[in-house]
Amino acid sequence: MARLSEDTMYQAVVANERQYDGVFFYAVKTTGIVCRPSCKSKLPNRHNIAFFNRLEDAVRQGYRICKRCRPDLGQHYAPETELAAAACAIMAQEYDNPVLLRELPGRLGVSSSHFQRMFKKTVGRTPKEYVQNLRIAKAVELLGSSAMSTVDISLASGFGNLSSFYAAFRAVTGVSPQKYRRKQAVKGDCDECKL
Repeated sequence: MARLSEDTMYQAVVANERQYDGVFFYAVKTTGIVCRPSCKSKLPNRHNIAFFNRLEDAVRQGYRICKRCRPDLGQHYAPETELAAAACAIMAQEYDNPVLLRELPGRLGVSSSHFQRMFKKTVGRTPKEYVQNLRIAKAVELLGSSAMSTVDISLASGFGNLSSFYAAFRAVTGVSPQKYRRKQAVKGDCDECKL
């Protein structure tokens, strides 16, 4: 492959061109960090960039590996996919934490706006929609298998108040929590009759 000009490499950095990952690396002189061309970090001034054909050469000159794009993990590393997977795992474990969505970006080391954009692009839903579906799934499970009150189920599922629980439950299932519970009870009775 012919050696790329610095102008071509800079344009690849400006456009976050994933196709150049592994072909070259760029280091930011002011921060001392080396990145892959597709890194989503803030674009540095052109005169603050040094280009390298090999990551080892940049590291040898004292540059540190970018923690966002991780050029040391190979050409096909997809940081957004890993970040979304980590977020999904945390949400699955802590769906009942009412302040989870406020805390999550900070826990993952990204800004709230970046987290929102990245999650929606990667998962296809907003974090709020994703965690709401987890909460509704838990509520459905509890409505069908426990004698807990609707208020207790709302709280156990992570909803901060009853009105948001009712609105979310109806939006996802098409019925109120009480109506869902009655349908499940009737269905259970019918299932027993068939035995």
